[in-house]
Amino acid sequence: MPAAPVSPPAPVLDQLAAAVTGGYHRPPSAPGLLAVFGQLSDPRKPRGRRHSLAVVLTLATCAVLAGARSFTAIGEWSADAGQTVADLLGVVRVPDESTFRRVFAALDADALDTALGAWAAAATTPPAGTRRRLAVDGKTLRGSRTGDVPGRHLLAALDHVSGVVLGQVAVDAKSNEIPALSVLLADVDLTDVVITADALHTQTETARWLVSHGAHYVLTAKANQPRLYAQLTALPWRRVKTAARAVERGHGRRERRTVKATEVRAGLLFPHATQAVQITRRRQPLAGEPAETEVVYLVTSLPTHHASPTLLATFAREHWLVENQLHWIRDVTFGEDLSQVRTGNAPQVMASLRNLAITVLRLTGATNLAAGIRHHARHPERPLEAIMKLAC
Repeated sequence: MPAAPVSPPAPVLDQLAAAVTGGYHRPPSAPGLLAVFGQLSDPRKPRGRRHSLAVVLTLATCAVLAGARSFTAIGEWSADAGQTVADLLGVVRVPDESTFRRVFAALDADALDTALGAWAAAATTPPAGTRRRLAVDGKTLRGSRTGDVPGRHLLAALDHVSGVVLGQVAVDAKSNEIPALSVLLADVDLTDVVITADALHTQTETARWLVSHGAHYVLTAKANQPRLYAQLTALPWRRVKTAARAVERGHGRRERRTVKATEVRAGLLFPHATQAVQITRRRQPLAGEPAETEVVYLVTSLPTHHASPTLLATFAREHWLVENQLHWIRDVTFGEDLSQVRTGNAPQVMASLRNLAITVLRLTGATNLAAGIRHHARHPERPLEAIMKLAC
């Protein structure tokens, strides 16, 4: 008996190539999400293929939006989605769990991340006169560890303002995040973009690469760069006027921050550095325990007329949104560290779908992502409607 034909593109798939997303305007030339799925190379042989890659990825995205955490859950959601969803997608029968498992293990995960990053970047073009700010940070998929082989480590770029993921790349197990940063950002338009990263990425070659591609950097300086750190600590901070003060209370403590900044156009042992920043944090536990004081140094290529000390301190605080708005969400809300997906490229693909679900939820106005997932889980049509909303 001949295999059923590949599921044809349905009207809804064409609708997803429209040009406006909620709150952000996509250029007319930018493809919709389903068009992005359709541009990816299908790793399967044409013979016997019953569902297009776009349909497989759409159903998986919808399932993850509804809270699915595994191939079994994705297969079950797809089976239970009902005839309405099947009709919208133009399929007679939906893929089963084994199809999702085989496709995701063989799919080019980096190509998927690149395509989704470009789509998210087009969907969140900042208004004229506003700089995009990207936080770069890595995360290990702990459940993907097998024996002595460590879990997959992924480096991601999160937009400070919109909270959407603009890129992700796998870090070679024999390497580290440092060379992966340029790979991650290679396909991103970095013109006038501010890149924030932790001390691991405070590297001279990284700074040169970013500036050569039109970007600015705000990097933390620690003892991993001893000469730079020594120069920063030796600056005459006592003679530098405090530029900003802030007091916050929460998490059982009171934190007082002071910010100082000074120009360092000559003599600093770091490429393109124009300002050095000192942030002093004094944390006083409300329970009466001893106070703790921490001094943090930043180095940036942004000149003083482009970034005040207060703004630079804001960039530094915003950087840690990548932990709260991405890594923590993937771990707690999507149960990423509990995932036992290990085969082939499937761990990264599943992480990519979680990133995409976070992006879709935020672009469609969700402020509480856990509540957004519960909302989509109650009716099978809602995840597909959310994707469609991005193209209306």
